[in-house]
Amino acid sequence: MSHVQGLKCRECGAEFPVAPRAICEECFGPLEVTYDYDTLGRSFRPDTIADRPRSMWRYRELLPVDGADILGREVGGTPLVRADRLARSLGVDELYVKNDAVNFPTLSFKDRVVSVALTKAREFGMTTVGCASTGNLANAVAAQGVRHGFETCILVPEDLEAAKILGTTVYGARLVGVRGDYDQVNRLCSQIADRFGWGIVNVNLRPFYGEGSKTVGYEIAEQLGWKRPASLVCCMAGGSLLTKIGKAFDELQRLGFVDDRPTRLYGAQARGCNPIVAAVQDGTGEIRPVKARTIARSLAIGNPADGYYAARAIRQSGGWAEDVTDGEIVEGIRLLAATEGIFAETAGGVTVAAARKLVASGRLPRHESIVLVITGNGLKTTDAIAATAPLYPIIEPRLEAFETSFASTADLSSGSALPGVLPSSGLPAPAAPHSSVRTL
Repeated sequence: MSHVQGLKCRECGAEFPVAPRAICEECFGPLEVTYDYDTLGRSFRPDTIADRPRSMWRYRELLPVDGADILGREVGGTPLVRADRLARSLGVDELYVKNDAVNFPTLSFKDRVVSVALTKAREFGMTTVGCASTGNLANAVAAQGVRHGFETCILVPEDLEAAKILGTTVYGARLVGVRGDYDQVNRLCSQIADRFGWGIVNVNLRPFYGEGSKTVGYEIAEQLGWKRPASLVCCMAGGSLLTKIGKAFDELQRLGFVDDRPTRLYGAQARGCNPIVAAVQDGTGEIRPVKARTIARSLAIGNPADGYYAARAIRQSGGWAEDVTDGEIVEGIRLLAATEGIFAETAGGVTVAAARKLVASGRLPRHESIVLVITGNGLKTTDAIAATAPLYPIIEPRLEAFETSFASTADLSSGSALPGVLPSSGLPAPAAPHSSVRTL
């Protein structure tokens, strides 16, 4: 049974029936899905979902679908990792990593939003789907599109990472590179949706697509024993993920799943593309578009569609926003990998590096629970860290050669619990000088 009431403008409050539309006809504001929470509250409880499969669809009553034909039933259910080693490095007491870098099928949180969007596209009778993308969404639409029998057409900026291009074309998707940035690609996709009536997941399917991000928040609360974390740090591109996680916590509180203790929301961006951070830090909440220049290309949206709402959610929650340099992004990737064995893409490096700065500045409390949201897998952005890979020795196949090499490396890292790791930073130690060394 669907509990969707319809679509409502986030600006003027005008209401519309469910249809493939994203913009209010009255004021051109963005539309959002509304639900009948009163009816939901009488039948939807924690024990309702306790025996359901571990995927995002265990919360289907809070998602905007009408029928039983769910596409992507395996998506979601990613781990919430207790990150004690990273916590010690950052100087905090209780830290968790929500690891969507292992999501199915394309290793990012975009698998969630695409699962909802394609389910809705099927309900609307659409046969062709597509998107404007900075990489992860392209992968997810390509993979799930072919799996569920859609024709696909995906548009991306021409300078996208090679791994993400490969991760799209391998599925046989029609890919089009555009000479321009993401905002220009997105405008073109809006015209395509109008002309051909295709299901562009982040254009005319956007109100439904965005609801898939809420499942990150539902899972975090359930994995914490139906509790909200005191603080949550999340990277921002368009700003939708952070706002939808906040919406998820509010919905769970309204339905009685969690108590009314608020969660402070912290947004993270690359300094080379930081319009939402700037809007928070200058106190205006006004989004001023920028030209993106950062290695975190999945976050390179200079005019974020949900930027205003993300900035407002951050300030209202009592949180803050921080940006980080490209160098700090690489350090964040390596720190997470060296402490918790989680290889995040550049967006994850933004989250970790921003959290470190937020803790150091005193804005992120050290003695309360913190969740870091990792949105994508590092195998997609290896070019960002390839040049910084440490050297390693090449030795003869003899035990004495290994012992000599190991001893010299261990000398550099004396006092560390793990050979080859510097105790001061948690990052890999540089290799000792040898006559033969190699990098990746």
